[in-house]
Amino acid sequence: MRPPVAHHHHPQTRALRAHPRLNAPAPGWFIAADVVVVGSGVAGLTAALRCDAAGLRTVVVTKAMLDDGSTRWAQGGIAAALGEGDTPEQHLDDTLVAGAGLCDEQAVRLLVTEGPDAVRRLIATGAHFDESEQGDLELTREGGHHRRRIAHAGGDATGAEISRALVEAVRARGLRTIENALVLDVLTDADGRTAGVTLHVMGEGQHDGVGAVHAPAVVLATGGMGQVFSATTNPSVSTGDGVALALRAGAEVSDLEFVQFHPTVLFLGPDAEGQQPLVSEAVRGEGAHLVDADGVRFMAGQHELAELAPRDIVAKGIMRRMQEQGAEHMYLDARHFGPDMWEHRFPTILAACRAHGIDPVTEPVPVAPAAHYASGGVRTDSQGRTTVPGLYACGEVACTGVHGANRLASNSLLEGLVYAERIAADIATRHEENRLYTRVPAPVAYPEQPVHPLLDSEARFAIQRVMSDGAGVLRSAESLERAADRLEQLHSDARDALAENGKTAEPGVDTWETTNLLCVARVLVAAARLREETRGCHWREDHADRDDTDWSRHIVVRLNPDRTLAVHTTDTPDFPPTLPQDLDSARLGGTLMPRPAPRPQEQ
Repeated sequence: MRPPVAHHHHPQTRALRAHPRLNAPAPGWFIAADVVVVGSGVAGLTAALRCDAAGLRTVVVTKAMLDDGSTRWAQGGIAAALGEGDTPEQHLDDTLVAGAGLCDEQAVRLLVTEGPDAVRRLIATGAHFDESEQGDLELTREGGHHRRRIAHAGGDATGAEISRALVEAVRARGLRTIENALVLDVLTDADGRTAGVTLHVMGEGQHDGVGAVHAPAVVLATGGMGQVFSATTNPSVSTGDGVALALRAGAEVSDLEFVQFHPTVLFLGPDAEGQQPLVSEAVRGEGAHLVDADGVRFMAGQHELAELAPRDIVAKGIMRRMQEQGAEHMYLDARHFGPDMWEHRFPTILAACRAHGIDPVTEPVPVAPAAHYASGGVRTDSQGRTTVPGLYACGEVACTGVHGANRLASNSLLEGLVYAERIAADIATRHEENRLYTRVPAPVAYPEQPVHPLLDSEARFAIQRVMSDGAGVLRSAESLERAADRLEQLHSDARDALAENGKTAEPGVDTWETTNLLCVARVLVAAARLREETRGCHWREDHADRDDTDWSRHIVVRLNPDRTLAVHTTDTPDFPPTLPQDLDSARLGGTLMPRPAPRPQEQ
């Protein structure tokens, strides 16, 4: 299947009030702000802190508690050229190799160049990283890195420490936060510009039920969509809500076929579902070996870095060995670490293994790949701007072009940090130069009739099984067609029920999440079917080779108002601009205003 001809549509030029919204009650309460940040991981809280420091009225909305996102589960660390002899250029090279020819090089250069100072600012915010006896940062290696450049905290609790520091900073500054709130949809004004979000607050508090935050800037930092698969390292809140609501708002998403399956997830049995314990790549970075049941190191000779090859290569190596031997898992052998190293360097992993009856000090740990990280997401530019004016995205929900076809280990926390800072700077600049945010725009009238059918919550498990069976580590035309047919049946059943008798599942968190999961699953499968090659973490058994002639490009998807998918491709691995120049200017009172010339010191 040849890629479609590139047509660069800009959905914001259409009337946005036609976009489908989730079936939900009309908002019963309202808050006004300059910026609303959705999500409370490293990306969301960094963006919120920087916006607040710039004097912007900032509201943080998060689905659970402030520290319940994916960031706190990150074990390995944060990658940056901080060590002696290391350079951003070397970090760039390793990232480009891992990305398998699909990284946007400008985006990667921004990441590795601004990364070291961003980490230093994170430390200044209060994050404490592990240090040597001499007081230097203690850096480790992970897969795909040729140098020790991974800063870690608490041995293997880096994400928890970063989350702690940022949450404390947010609370110390007194930022307005709305916890236990699922954001439903983006609001837009009469000009098609972002005007805030609708949200549903679960439980009791200052607000409950469906309400809205009216703001001219919305920052999506909602994390990943790992819950679209049966087995994942992602927390239960990672249901692709940000990607789904961005699609409903008319935004473009890209690279959704590139789901990174972490090679070494604790194997809890063939029927295990939901969040599974991660066994960090840093364990291999410190010298653990992957072995089969006979103790044979099967990655040696498959790649120059053996167990420390990029994640897609290690995951494929494990899957191949499992297929050859008819096994359900492989093993990670780190018995030679001894009890002291396990207890001090990897206390979190040690505790998780022992909680499941496995003692890595005395026995190899059973491991298998599981869905871990979405390299794709809502398409953004170098300022984090999406194709919808006023809507930004950063962290795992975004597709900046940094990760290409496969994320380099520990680049995710860094990406969230660097691009969140860039977003805050862009919003602050527009606020100051354009006076864009001196008033809160009036959203268009909320539609009285539901236009997006909801799925019953039981469909969540059906979606997860379909995706794990048909769009997991190993994919083929046959498996993807089967998955697409089953997803389409779920979609059409819900659509037909609404059209024929006005019936849809009862609005609620479970049905909204399930509907979001179906939305992202359909896009992922559509992209995976189209990309007839094997590249990065997209492995097609029926197209085993990388095809640079036809597929050195990105697949970009939009959701049409009738909920069909519009698919096109880019011309090159570098992304085109997200916004045309006219819509990149400020709209004030419906009149197009030219952007002011840069100040002398900025030229």
